[in-house]
Amino acid sequence: MGKAKSLDLSDYLRLLRRSWITITSAGLLGLLLAIAISLAIRPIYTAETELFVATQSSGSAQELQQGNSFTQARVQSYAETVETPAVLQPVIDQLGLESSAADLAEQVGATADANTVILSITAGDESPALAAAIAQAVGDSLIDVVQLLESPAEGGISPVKLSAITPAVAPLEPSSPNLRLNLALGLVVGLLFGVGIAILRVAINTKVRSEDDLRRVTDVPVLGGIAYDADAVKKPLLTQTSLQGQRAESFRQLRTNLHFAHVNQKSTALLITSSLPSEGKSTTATNLAIAMAQSGQRVVLVDADLRRPRIDGYLGLERNAGLTTALIGTADVEDLLQPWGEDELYVLTSGQIPPNPSELLGSSAMRALITKLESMFDAVVIDAPPLLPVTDAAVLSQQVGGVVLVIGSSKVKRPDVERSLSALQLIEANLLGVVLNLLPAKGSNAYSYSYLPQEDAVVRAKPPLQAARMRLQSGGERRTATQLLRSRKQD
Repeated sequence: MGKAKSLDLSDYLRLLRRSWITITSAGLLGLLLAIAISLAIRPIYTAETELFVATQSSGSAQELQQGNSFTQARVQSYAETVETPAVLQPVIDQLGLESSAADLAEQVGATADANTVILSITAGDESPALAAAIAQAVGDSLIDVVQLLESPAEGGISPVKLSAITPAVAPLEPSSPNLRLNLALGLVVGLLFGVGIAILRVAINTKVRSEDDLRRVTDVPVLGGIAYDADAVKKPLLTQTSLQGQRAESFRQLRTNLHFAHVNQKSTALLITSSLPSEGKSTTATNLAIAMAQSGQRVVLVDADLRRPRIDGYLGLERNAGLTTALIGTADVEDLLQPWGEDELYVLTSGQIPPNPSELLGSSAMRALITKLESMFDAVVIDAPPLLPVTDAAVLSQQVGGVVLVIGSSKVKRPDVERSLSALQLIEANLLGVVLNLLPAKGSNAYSYSYLPQEDAVVRAKPPLQAARMRLQSGGERRTATQLLRSRKQD
């Protein structure tokens, strides 16, 4: 039945396009959270001062080079000395701070780049002026401490001298929170969260909604796509809608595709089924038969769903005498066919619901009936029960020339479609393809494009639907399907 297609870049792009509302909403939510967090955080101002470390030597160039290497090695130690109580306690005493040396150490920091003799001291505080005062005081205190630590034990001046080259000034803008950075991070995190939700939703929701979802299960041909129409609930028939409408065009396209898919088959019988109920198989079978008849073919529509027959209700025909009546030999099939509409369309309704549908549908009488109908008509369209709940469709699929699987958008899950395809493959049924039904008319999941005129002429079925029922009830006026076919040929 074909192998499932793995996801590629185009599939992910379609997923993102389909979920753009979710992704955009998540991105906006990330921005709002970033703004809220930034406003909730108290602003911190950071001031900086720079010190230059040099050796106090006026010797030769070689001595100066040695002194420069010495200061580069020592400057990293001075950076670590900045956060010690020896440097910070004088600052606390000078500025009258209430914090301890350990607390103040969390506000200050020092860095020194490799191969340089410049030491950068920073201090942060909620007050920009106090931040500048702390940075400047820490720099001055470090100069005194280094002068003391580097002085020779026997007396004399220190060989190292620290000088302030950049005084600390009060910053105009806070260093944190960084609103621009937070907004960028909030947007990125929000978008990633939205993408994650979209992927997770696809992973959890295994319903077949479009051809892309179907391709994850199989690569069997898609014979057509039928868009969802709210009016189809009350007006399900092709003749009840616009002749040039999208729904009518979809069934004409399905009819054409089936002609080419079924062209090499000896049997003209076509089985329409689905995986589960409510996927629209009966309306698909009915409208396909109507579309075939409109093209000039002689078509018979057989309601073989002997558990939940629907066709008689759609077409307004008599159900009590039909397929089961012919199978048990009570009446000849020619006497049970009911003509419908102005074209060469005849309907064999289900008849009374039997207690053993599977046995009847798998009997030699059913095989003989299909053979006889094939000899009388150009096409035999059979509406069968769903594949998964019962075995009726599987039994019938071995007696027809081809099977069409109707897949209702958002009505069936991928595992169910896989089970249906496996069941048909197991019995070696000739699956011609699938029909995607109930598709959205617009959006990324839509199947077809519309190129139709604006006219909205509605064609109604004629003669009245009750005429066929009256012919069945009146034995004297009843004519067989063969006689009707002959009379229409003469006309």
